[in-house]
Amino acid sequence: MKRNRETLVTAFALFSLFFGAGNLILPPYLGFKSGDLWWLVSFGFCISAVLVPIFGILAHARLQGSMFDLGRKVSPTFSLVYCYLVYTISIALPSPRTAAVTHEMAIAPLFGSPPLLTSICYFSLVFVFTLNRSRILDLTGKWLSPALLLILILIIGLSSLHFNAAFEASTVIRPFSHGILEGYQTFDAIGAVVVGGVILVSINLRKDPGSYASRKRLVSNAAWVAGAALFLIYSGLIFTGALMQPKFDAEISRTALLTGIGRITLGATANGFLSVLVSLACFTTAVGIVTGTADFIKSRFPETSRAYPLTAFFCCALGVLIGRWEVGYIIDVALPALMFIYPLTIVLILLNVLPPKYGSPTVFRAVVAITLLFSVPDFLESLGCAGLLGDARQYIPLSNYSMGWVLPAVFAFFVANLLRPG
Repeated sequence: MKRNRETLVTAFALFSLFFGAGNLILPPYLGFKSGDLWWLVSFGFCISAVLVPIFGILAHARLQGSMFDLGRKVSPTFSLVYCYLVYTISIALPSPRTAAVTHEMAIAPLFGSPPLLTSICYFSLVFVFTLNRSRILDLTGKWLSPALLLILILIIGLSSLHFNAAFEASTVIRPFSHGILEGYQTFDAIGAVVVGGVILVSINLRKDPGSYASRKRLVSNAAWVAGAALFLIYSGLIFTGALMQPKFDAEISRTALLTGIGRITLGATANGFLSVLVSLACFTTAVGIVTGTADFIKSRFPETSRAYPLTAFFCCALGVLIGRWEVGYIIDVALPALMFIYPLTIVLILLNVLPPKYGSPTVFRAVVAITLLFSVPDFLESLGCAGLLGDARQYIPLSNYSMGWVLPAVFAFFVANLLRPG
């Protein structure tokens, strides 16, 4: 009984740490644009925003170390650079985006205050909670996640019951790959490698953290439970967005759409409650990112007692500066960074989940090198610089879907395993 309770609390904590800004505003908007092809877009979205992040938590459950261990087999230097890059992106984009969503959904409609003031208050609280990180699991797992999950299920259920499933034609080109790429914007794979360590450290801070096997079982089971909840909510929100296509202007923003859906299904009062829960979900995600970053810097400079609080302060200060931007602008700015770092993160996660005999250092190095090489064309295209490669990009399989790295990485994996000694 106690084990089941711990699994549920940890699963809810994972759900809440994942379910931040992008996870709330992206699926309804994706369904709104995909119309009758919502199911195909949903399938692609859940691959990159659910399945890969679950594998990321499973990798952490096996390693029970830090993000540094994910890339150690490539080389310690590579792993260190990768960690710094991921943490830099995390504190510069998804963390500030949580403040922007909170402002647009909960603060601006009620108070009309400037975004900078919201950002200052928001990250001041993030800083306080980061310094009291042992309460993260209890706060998110026992209270916030169940309440948020309940109200989102209510929105999806009411939409399904009260609106006819007469979908309009999709405006999305290549819906399956579009869903996968939109899943990048949730930052969930990156979130898995960041907050997975936070969860394990939080477990280790308990009076009785248990053995390696019990911790692995706890985190693994919680990952699948959290993943199932994410899958149901994502699919439901995409479906709801598709149902609402005739109700809103085609140029509506992501946050305005979510607010509008809440108002239609729940009414003004309950929609206000939704805004509060969304803000809290965003807040816990920001706390998880800042805590994970501070943990990493502390591990790199163990002799400096102030490494943790100083890193947390820097992360929050950066969040204040960037969090005052509009949500749509932050999403646009994030695209090039995601096109570069997400493929690398995916392959590192998958390689660490596979049985060790298929993930030798040689395999890691080969797959990572090929992934980096074939991610460059997609990265350049996201910057509007695809012309620098001339016609070379058209010869790369799946490059038209912005996934030119996939088949070369798979090929490198099989070749490296065939050629490995013994």
